[in-house]
Amino acid sequence: MPYDFKKEFKTLYQPKTVSEIITVPLITYAAVRGEGDPNEDGGAYKNAVSVLYGILYTIKMSKRGDHVINGYFDFIVPPLEGFWESAEYENKSRFRWISVLRLPDFVTAEVFEWAKAEAARKKKIDCSAAEMLTVDEGLCVQCMHIGSYDDEPRTVDAMDKFLAENGYVNDITEERLHHEIYISDPNKCAPEKRKTVIRHPIRNIK
Repeated sequence: MPYDFKKEFKTLYQPKTVSEIITVPLITYAAVRGEGDPNEDGGAYKNAVSVLYGILYTIKMSKRGDHVINGYFDFIVPPLEGFWESAEYENKSRFRWISVLRLPDFVTAEVFEWAKAEAARKKKIDCSAAEMLTVDEGLCVQCMHIGSYDDEPRTVDAMDKFLAENGYVNDITEERLHHEIYISDPNKCAPEKRKTVIRHPIRNIK
């Protein structure tokens, strides 16, 4: 059976619909940075997502080719995630984001560069902006948001209230960002039923 990150790390990918505090381990991603409205057809965000999936599926399907990756194991491509540096819902064209997909532990810098080149060659896409990004989120609050992306402020408000009641505050900085994990495929799920993990870095106020 292919390795499934969502099943192996249920705490990270299947939280409850109420706020909870967790410590997130060091994770390495394939990442593309950009800015602009994520809903724009042919925009930077959708291009970034195409690049990320191109790279991950190239790695996954290497088992069918001649390129041998040391330590390779088959896996289910994890859900799309995003770190948001700026999220002004009233002006989405000003969004700044880092779109990411989690990488299996066997992916080294050499493997990643091979996958970038191979994806660019086979899929005729520019993968030059893709990078390996290791993130140490540490102490965080998270919650499963059910509903449209535009309704996320409702869940964020509930998370902030939970923090205030438990002696914590948000610790969002240039390095520690608002984080979303898209459990539902927006192309296959009605907006009111979408599942999105919302995660914020926090610190104790003491």
